[in-house]
Amino acid sequence: MVSKVATRDAYGDALVSLGKKRNDVVVLDADLSGSTKTAKFAKVFPDRFFNIGIAEQDMMGTAAGLALGGKLPFVSTFAVFATGRAWEQVRQSICYPNLNVKIVASHAGVTVGEDGGSHQAIEDIAVMRVIPHMTVIVPADGPETLQAIEAVAEYKGPCYVRTGRNKVPTVCGEDYKFQIGKAHIISEGRDAAIIATGIMVAEAMKARDLLKAEGVDAGVINMSTIKPLDAEAVVSAAKRCGAIVTAEEHSIIGGLGGAVAEVLAESFPAPLVRVGVKDTFGTSGEGEGLMKHFGLSAADIATAVKSVLAKKRSTKS
Repeated sequence: MVSKVATRDAYGDALVSLGKKRNDVVVLDADLSGSTKTAKFAKVFPDRFFNIGIAEQDMMGTAAGLALGGKLPFVSTFAVFATGRAWEQVRQSICYPNLNVKIVASHAGVTVGEDGGSHQAIEDIAVMRVIPHMTVIVPADGPETLQAIEAVAEYKGPCYVRTGRNKVPTVCGEDYKFQIGKAHIISEGRDAAIIATGIMVAEAMKARDLLKAEGVDAGVINMSTIKPLDAEAVVSAAKRCGAIVTAEEHSIIGGLGGAVAEVLAESFPAPLVRVGVKDTFGTSGEGEGLMKHFGLSAADIATAVKSVLAKKRSTKS
């Protein structure tokens, strides 16, 4: 049986591990530590944990000050608040001076579920990706989250790491080694490549298996770093397969699909279909049901692959 763990839980565990290794690590939260899982760190290191309250803008400014003082701040709240309410402070106080602040936001995407559209961040990757100096990472599972937190702690500069509320299957093997800016080639494929991020990697792997039963050889790439994007992996997949599908629990505008489209347009034009939330807000519902409602299921990805294969054939005719 494939193990399942929520990436926010893995983040909480990673913080505790990191706190034992580094005395400069401090953690800030905006009164949501039980949900973001920073409470795990607070329990072990109460003198290095700060609950700023429901004041996300102040939290970003405080983190910037701590970074200037030589600390390594990890800042957490829900993704919709970290990237929306506090966007100006992230831009002006953290990214503009290129400070070493790590923003790890939870409850991203539509699988927040019953919290509704107001709390479902589906624009966060886009608005973080556009800020200079910012690195954007969306881990696919618990083990990758653990490695990503270790990696961003060693990296100098602002980082945004997106975690989720629900438990997700483990997709990264025991020998997998996460590197910022490097794609994880799960399977190469011949007919089309599915480039997925976050929880969509597991759905992409299911789609690959569905397509295999129909004689379609689709590869799967885990693109956990959205910025800097592994352009070499994108172009290589396009040259090998001649058709690309992107899959993300995010708006199709400005996220992974947009980033891949930019690379293809400039370096190796190839047919592309983007799977993600169309230009609309989320809505309340059970997480799995919302994945189907917004066209994010494995079956939807498989349909997108068939669509891109039709485009591929039409370009050759």
